[in-house]
Amino acid sequence: MASSAKSFLADAGYGEQELDANSALMELDKGLRSGKLGEQCEAVVRFPRLFQKYPFPILINSAFLKLADVFRVGNNFLRLCVLKVTQQSEKHLEKILNVDEFVKRVFSVIHSNDPVARAITLRMLGSMASIIPERKNAHHSIRQSLDSHDNVEVEAAIFAAANFSAQSKDFAVGICNKISEMIQGLATPVDLKLKLIPILQHMHHDASLASSSRQLLQQLVTSYPSTKMVIVTLHTFTLLAASSLVDIPKQIQLLLQYLKNDPRKAVKRLAIQDLKLLANKTPHTWSRENIQALCESALHTPYDSLKMGMLSVLSTLSGTIAIKQYFSSAPGTTATTARSFDLVKLAQECCYHTNRGIAAHGVRILTNISASCQEKDLLPLEQDAVFGLEALLVLCSQDDSPGAQATLKITLTCMVKLVKCRPHLSQSVVESLLTQLQSAQDNARILMCHCLAAIAMQLPVLADGMLGDLMDLYKLIGQSATDKKQELLVSLATVIFVSSQKALSTEIKTVIKQQLENASNGWTAYRIARQASRMGNHDMARELYQSLLTQVASEHFYFWLNSLKEFSHAEQCLTGLQEDNYSSALSCIAEALKSYHKGIASLTAASTPLNPLSFQCGFVKLRIDLLQAFSQLICTCNSLKTSPPPAIATTIAMTSGNDLQRCGRISNQARMKHSMEEFRNLATRYGDLYQSSFDADSATLRNVELQQQSCLLISHAIEALILDPESASFQEYSSNGTAHVESEYERRMMSVFNHVLEEVESLNRKYAPVSYLASNTCLCNAVIALLKVPLSFQRYFFQKLQSTSIKLALSPSPRNPAEPIAVQNNQQLALKVEGVVQHGSKPGLFRKIQSVCLNVSSVLQSKSGQDYKIPIDNMTNEMEQRVEPHNDYFSTQFLLNFVILGTHNITVESSVIDSNGIVWKTGPKTTIFVKSLEDPYSQQVRLQQQQGQPPSQQQQQRTAYSRF
Repeated sequence: MASSAKSFLADAGYGEQELDANSALMELDKGLRSGKLGEQCEAVVRFPRLFQKYPFPILINSAFLKLADVFRVGNNFLRLCVLKVTQQSEKHLEKILNVDEFVKRVFSVIHSNDPVARAITLRMLGSMASIIPERKNAHHSIRQSLDSHDNVEVEAAIFAAANFSAQSKDFAVGICNKISEMIQGLATPVDLKLKLIPILQHMHHDASLASSSRQLLQQLVTSYPSTKMVIVTLHTFTLLAASSLVDIPKQIQLLLQYLKNDPRKAVKRLAIQDLKLLANKTPHTWSRENIQALCESALHTPYDSLKMGMLSVLSTLSGTIAIKQYFSSAPGTTATTARSFDLVKLAQECCYHTNRGIAAHGVRILTNISASCQEKDLLPLEQDAVFGLEALLVLCSQDDSPGAQATLKITLTCMVKLVKCRPHLSQSVVESLLTQLQSAQDNARILMCHCLAAIAMQLPVLADGMLGDLMDLYKLIGQSATDKKQELLVSLATVIFVSSQKALSTEIKTVIKQQLENASNGWTAYRIARQASRMGNHDMARELYQSLLTQVASEHFYFWLNSLKEFSHAEQCLTGLQEDNYSSALSCIAEALKSYHKGIASLTAASTPLNPLSFQCGFVKLRIDLLQAFSQLICTCNSLKTSPPPAIATTIAMTSGNDLQRCGRISNQARMKHSMEEFRNLATRYGDLYQSSFDADSATLRNVELQQQSCLLISHAIEALILDPESASFQEYSSNGTAHVESEYERRMMSVFNHVLEEVESLNRKYAPVSYLASNTCLCNAVIALLKVPLSFQRYFFQKLQSTSIKLALSPSPRNPAEPIAVQNNQQLALKVEGVVQHGSKPGLFRKIQSVCLNVSSVLQSKSGQDYKIPIDNMTNEMEQRVEPHNDYFSTQFLLNFVILGTHNITVESSVIDSNGIVWKTGPKTTIFVKSLEDPYSQQVRLQQQQGQPPSQQQQQRTAYSRF
């Protein structure tokens, strides 16, 4: 268990403890200077790892210059190693500061008499094309080498030409005619022509260049009808069209023409592959006629492999806007029924095909049509889709082969999509899944359990009557201890937790624990406990965490499990809350807080420098503060009951114009106002936690959002019922229509929100002004209703699937962090901020960084010297810049004024903006100190004035600001 859990608790780390960058570079430099070839090669191939650890320009520049020296003086094998390192580290090339020097050292080898050395140099230049796109000497060398008599050199020149054509418009325009002549020349061998043709895919820099390249490719397709030439030319044609965009409709027609008329299967396969590429990239350019032509080809082809390819293209298109264009009636034509469309005929014909792949694409097309097209005449297709899915489910669940499992995944994905869009089909789909679960293979059972859980999370379709079958299966599986059985235990337990909408019965808990004791390892038990925490079954989770405490070897893991046990116990205490019983509610909250305080102490002990568990600690601290706020509100309401306002309180409030007078005593008024502000403050803190969780999955973020909304709801209720009934607005808090609910927890929370809002609104309308008794009851019941919904600890609390961090480097930077940088007060400091975005194993899984926002501010820490009258603009520095990272690197500069003498504290804080424009406060925050010194001339003038010597006329004219 310890080894399995290690990935979670150490996920934030990026490897071993970092050494000094200079020391690491010196170590590799020693290897480069070695007299042994093996040691030199070993040193060269270790450079990419160095670039990953220290991805800043100052080191990368030095390292690449050393590699360029090795390239210049070494043998061909060393040059090949340097070439491979350069190609592996392509994203770091733009950080080379001395590009001229680097290119000069590499380029010197191009004049060698050895054609292999020249070939490696050309490939090196091609790999560097992104940083030297317009170097004319490189362009000239490539052009010259294309005429070489050595095949190795010519192939290297073709590689370089392709790379430079992609980067440089000038080179592409200049080389296009040369490539054209070589391709059309009789002296050029066919295999060389096949290598030259793909260069034309990069001729998309302007319309005329793309047009001339298309004409050439059109001639080649006609002039050279051999299979290889047609395949290479057509594929280049497609890539050119995809890049230039304007010719995509023509290209689709051309590919469909070859698919229909060319008898060669290889050409047809290539046409299908390219059509799939265009379907993914530009589905909106597909006309109804294009889709119709593809359907006709698929209906008439006798080959299953080609039919599957064509259906793959159609299934891709069926999930896009193209499907709506296909079913919309053309002007001047009569509307036809859905079943008369060729696409529908094809999909229905393929649903029950003997080939599993063809059947899978058929049901996917039907599912996508049912999901995206809401027209009445398309509704009968729903049933066709369900029957097709059930048939495939029966077929694939009995087969353990990889192909069957891949088809089953497609089938189950379609089931989830269909149920999401057509909820009335959910019952039949779930029943077929449960029926098939008994006889399926273990691999299929795991996937089917995931599907059942996904459907049940969206819709409460798993009734208590279905639990019996699941429990029987659970008992049966628990008798074996293989890896697949362990995975299946977790999947089945998840379905059981989802289907038990309320607390688990004692019988179910006993069965689960018994099976875990018999056949499971600790890791399986932990995963099941984690799922119980996510689904709100905290009593089950607490017992499982308790049983695991003695099974871990690490102190950190022990504290982590102990904290989870305490949190589960705290949430379990809240399940006993009852409406109108406020004294027991207070004791339940007090008991929960006691466990939460124990848990947060354990959680703090479980954190490490590499993994500080900041989200978990923040979430739990907010939960503690929220429970305390709820407790305080109930106490305040109770105190209003024991010391109610006088009978004339309403009249006093109306005559004085102060609504707070209706609460009675001044202390009650203040406490209610304080309570409202506390809930608003908690909502703000939940918003801050949301903004700092860039790597969290959407379910976790939605959970945080729901906690924030519950705080806002209570603060709004206090304001509407007690503090300011007239100005409170209900519109901003009303539910946003029938937004799609992703989980049972969200469904229950939204139900409570709507109920509380209705109660508050009805009280305000019926009994204005609301009596203190009714308002107190309403508030306390709202608190209890919110706490009765079991809290869900979502995935990000346990597992970090995406990991993103930013590393900043400031220059100038002092050798000692506590030492300030000296700057004269009449000069500006140019602060350069460089940064690197570091990713975990799955970059961009939930969201990607679009740009980085850098905020620089300075604060005067200690003043030295006399005060002078200085313009306000020069007293503070507050600047913000947005930069877009390129290859995970960004750099920018700030000009800062330090007119006031003394020590200034500069803070640089970074936040990221994702592709949707949302700002995330990810950090980090870096601080440096600057000491502003008086410039020598001003110091001399000041000393003269102090000694009573009037400065000369020339000196009077020169002041610190006169130059500006």
